[in-house]
Amino acid sequence: MNGVRTSTGQMVEPFGDNFFAKLPKRALSRVGVVDVGSNSIRLVVFDGAARSPAYFYNEKVMAGLGQDMATTGRLNPAGVERGFAALRRFAALAKGMDIEPLTCVATAAVREAEDGPEFQERVERETGLKLWVIDGEEEARLSAQGVLLGWPEAKGLVCDIGGNSMELAEVEGGKVGRRVTSQLGPFRLQQVQGGKDGLRKHIRGIMAELAEKMGTDHERIYLVGGSWRAIARLDMERTGYPMTVLHEYRMTPDSVGKTVDWIAEHDLNQLRGRVGISSSRMELVPLASRVLSELIATFKPAELAVSSYGIREGLLYEQMSDRLRKRDPLIELARFTERQMARMPGFGKKLYQFLLPIFQDVPPERERLIRAACLMHDTTWRAHPDYRAEVCFDNVTRANMAALSHQERIFLGLALLHRYKNSRSKSPMAPLFELLSKDELREAEILGKAMRFGAMFSIDDPFEAGELVYRPDDGQLELKLTATGRNLAGEVVESRFKSLCNAMEVEPVVSA
Repeated sequence: MNGVRTSTGQMVEPFGDNFFAKLPKRALSRVGVVDVGSNSIRLVVFDGAARSPAYFYNEKVMAGLGQDMATTGRLNPAGVERGFAALRRFAALAKGMDIEPLTCVATAAVREAEDGPEFQERVERETGLKLWVIDGEEEARLSAQGVLLGWPEAKGLVCDIGGNSMELAEVEGGKVGRRVTSQLGPFRLQQVQGGKDGLRKHIRGIMAELAEKMGTDHERIYLVGGSWRAIARLDMERTGYPMTVLHEYRMTPDSVGKTVDWIAEHDLNQLRGRVGISSSRMELVPLASRVLSELIATFKPAELAVSSYGIREGLLYEQMSDRLRKRDPLIELARFTERQMARMPGFGKKLYQFLLPIFQDVPPERERLIRAACLMHDTTWRAHPDYRAEVCFDNVTRANMAALSHQERIFLGLALLHRYKNSRSKSPMAPLFELLSKDELREAEILGKAMRFGAMFSIDDPFEAGELVYRPDDGQLELKLTATGRNLAGEVVESRFKSLCNAMEVEPVVSA
């Protein structure tokens, strides 16, 4: 089959063609990016400009280039030397990995320091790296593009905080709109006089200016930057949240307020030990908390969402064609995973089409999870049978995946768990199941048991063995066997088909 016929009779191709087979070699080569920030310097090597980023290599050094710059006007001398050591190492690593010239960008500290041009020239002279110093609005644009890489449907305000600046940018419809920069980085706020009241007045005044430029009608704010991620990790700790994946972690303004108060009441070193945040990052959390509180009070969002994607991913996004940008990151990752790890690449599409009668009326957001599950249903087959179900659940819930909420991660992971295991009773993953409703748990189980049945019904193509006919009004699921299917319909097939029907609460019917 080349497509799927919908209830209206229209033929659609839900998986699309094999886009990556048609890409030029450059698009599939490794892409190295260096982000020289006010606090950290990081090298990321992406394994090709894929729609869902694969992190081939990732290393960060907390150099602190911008520390004390607000008073001295110059880069921190100790940070400069740490920075050069890091950049020399990154240049050598890139050479060893045989990747094309690194794309290197520098943000607030280097662009605003008196000795920024000197630093830029020395970097090129001593390391061979061309350092592009970008202005605040360009920094905002790239950060927003990073959010769009992870959230293709993102709509709201992107807020990227660094050591010496904070940027805002609008995103909607896959585009970046208005953007603005400010001096609300924690390093700069360390120099504000007047105690707590003076600091509050200073932050509030700048926020008012930002609100005038950007408007306050944004339902969601996407948080980019290490200080925001640290606060989100502390929010997880305070609430006992069962996952520690920060990307797409959602917070309400009320929860953030409680966490900010909770941080203020506790010893920072003790908190740091509990969650594994570096001392240099933790030092900036109290000031970043004040900025976040004023951000919420000024812009009044309904929700805040953490993005692990920022400038570096924005640079990767920059290299993508419009056609590639429109691809679903989840489906692209699932397709790639199947090609690399499945026993029979290509079977996932056939499995999806075979099972489609069961899921005809699901909404689009659920249908994409079903497609992804079918593509990934056989990608952990090398794991030991006793642990295979937990391995696939763990892979999905902890993987660096984009365009997937935490609830969707767990739904997908649970469906794959049930692909290999009938029951989830006494699973060590049980605390995560609590993030799903009873209906979502049941739907994930049905999908998993459908894959468990369909994957072994026929080795090559289940349509050669039969087809499924779902009659919800009659409470029946019929398996119509072909001549080939009659030979395949053994004891195991019958058992798994009945298990699927039990989960669906329908009567199993087998016909030849």
